[in-house]
Order: sequence, then C-alpha cells, then structure tokens
Amino acid sequence: MFLAESEAILAAWDAYSDEHTDADGWPYDEVSYGWRMVQRDSETWRAFQEVRLSARELLATAAVQLQHVNAGDIEPRWAWQLAELARALEKLETLRRRHAEVREARRDLPPVSQEEFVDSLAERNEEAWDSLDTWATQGRALLDIHAVALKAPTRILGAVPSPVRRPAGRRG
Repeated sequence: MFLAESEAILAAWDAYSDEHTDADGWPYDEVSYGWRMVQRDSETWRAFQEVRLSARELLATAAVQLQHVNAGDIEPRWAWQLAELARALEKLETLRRRHAEVREARRDLPPVSQEEFVDSLAERNEEAWDSLDTWATQGRALLDIHAVALKAPTRILGAVPSPVRRPAGRRG
C-alpha cells in the first residue's frame, strides 16, 4: 500500500513541480511551492506509518529469505537496498522518537500555538523526506526478494525423506 501511495504522491509532486518552476528549476512562487512541499512530506510521512510498525520485521524476513534462495536468483543490488532501507528506518525512528520526546517535555509547559505545532511537524517531515523517499524508491526490493523466495525450492521440504511405501491391501 505504501509503495503505491508514495508513488502517487511523488507523481503529483513531480507534476506540480514541473508546472510551477522555470526551466532552471526555480519556483515561480516560493511560498506556494514551499507549502506544496510541506504537503508532500506530510502525506508521505502519513503513508509510511502503515509500514513503520512492521518495517523491521520486513527487513529481517527479506534478509532470511535471501539466505534460502539460489545465489543465481539474487540481484546484486538487493543487499545494498536492504542496507539503505535499514539506514533510512533508523533515521525515521530517530526523528519520530525525538519529536515525541519534545512533545512529552512540553506537556507541563503552556501549550504551543497551532502554528508552532504545525511547524514542528513540517520540520520533522522535511528532515524525514530523504529517508521516506528511500523507502518509496527502494522498498520494492522487499517484494522482489519475497517473490523470488516463494519460487525457490524449500530446503526443509527437500530434506524430508519420502514415506515408506507399503504394499496395497496390507495393514499393520
């Protein structure tokens, strides 16, 4: 779900950016462009939350699956992609934790204005953009690895001996 959502978010951003920047990539209206970027970051952060809770398990599963497929079926880029996804996840978790700690520390202080709260979310999401983009662009490797693993003969079943055949009609 995240991969499809992030692809749609990025496609919408690319279309907006192409339409609202000059030939050199400079925005016609920096304020509107900045707000649209904030929206992109926020939508991508929100979409990733569905994956976040199981991301470590997805990475661990893919790593184990790679150990059980034929070496000839492994794409050389997969190890790099898994490492990049793990690095990006660490950064995203750090940003999420840091933002939660700041909110918790402010619990006993006078409430911040809605504008300050939105700004803090926008700042977190902006810092997260590169890592979110990594998951959006490299996350398909998890699906590719899983697809190859499903086609691989299972080593466990290959090691199980066939049952002893008994002649028909005899019991016991």
